[in-house]
Amino acid sequence: MKAIGFNQALPVSDPQSLQDLDLPDPQYGEQDLLVEVQAIAVNPVDTKVRRSAQPEPGSWRILGWDAVGRVRALGAGVTGFKVGDQVFYAGAIDRPGSNAQLQAVDARLVAHVPANLSIEDAAALPLTALTAWETLFDRLKIDQPVAGAANAILIVGGAGGVGSMTIQLLRALTDLTVIATASRPETVEWVKKLGVHHVIDHSQPLAAQVQALGIGEPAFVFSTTHTDQYLPSIVELIAPQGRIALIDDPKSLDIMPLKRKSLSLHWELMFTRSLMQTADMAEQQAILQKVAQLAEAGKIITTRTQSLGAITAENLRKAHALLESGRSIGKLVLSGWN
Repeated sequence: MKAIGFNQALPVSDPQSLQDLDLPDPQYGEQDLLVEVQAIAVNPVDTKVRRSAQPEPGSWRILGWDAVGRVRALGAGVTGFKVGDQVFYAGAIDRPGSNAQLQAVDARLVAHVPANLSIEDAAALPLTALTAWETLFDRLKIDQPVAGAANAILIVGGAGGVGSMTIQLLRALTDLTVIATASRPETVEWVKKLGVHHVIDHSQPLAAQVQALGIGEPAFVFSTTHTDQYLPSIVELIAPQGRIALIDDPKSLDIMPLKRKSLSLHWELMFTRSLMQTADMAEQQAILQKVAQLAEAGKIITTRTQSLGAITAENLRKAHALLESGRSIGKLVLSGWN
């Protein structure tokens, strides 16, 4: 099969950082689907792993944690799918990814694609939808109010892939007032399109801007980026007993200031369920089923903003470079094999 991978950690400007490969077809297990990959999306985690992971000598690392494809074969223990079904998923970080023509993926992490979306539009959804859903409902527990707090949430980094999906899920499923940060005209326009109630500028002090909205102190904050930089402002602006979630990887984080307000801090990693083989691993399939229903009902839209052509090493390097620039909006998608 064709695949794109790397065997040493290199900057994306190096042609060897991602290479076109011809590899054996993957083996699949009892709980797996073997999927013919049709479209993929690229996420910041792809760039982080490419820059930091060092594969064993003589081996290749295959990235990719967003895919749409057709089921080619099923493991003996799989139910609910058949050969030919079109599916979408984010998969597991400790298995070969979707930057390959064929991928073995645990069926408990997979759902049928939304019937009304193209393969490219559907490929943009899984990882960010799972991350946003788990953050909101499993970590922040936004359905449990914070006494005395404004029924509101602040999203730091509203125009990114996760922020874009979080805004939509909040508007579709809750009555929370949604505040998001954006600093450029195009990102402000994007988050407004997705339904945010208020936009503030993350290049300016956050607490004063939230106070100026006149809605009170938000119950929740979801920080998607540069949490170490924004945490002092978050602690200042959030309500006592509020809840903070983050998904980025700060080198250090001083959480002592949270004590005075009895704030709670929640880390979200979408891959925890698959990495740890948790008892509720199939919850990811259930979440994706709900996301598909929301898309089919027109309550959420794809966050795909660019399609970069066929799934090739050259195009993947372009996608990684765009993500590493820090100026991309929404999701980058590739589809088809040359």
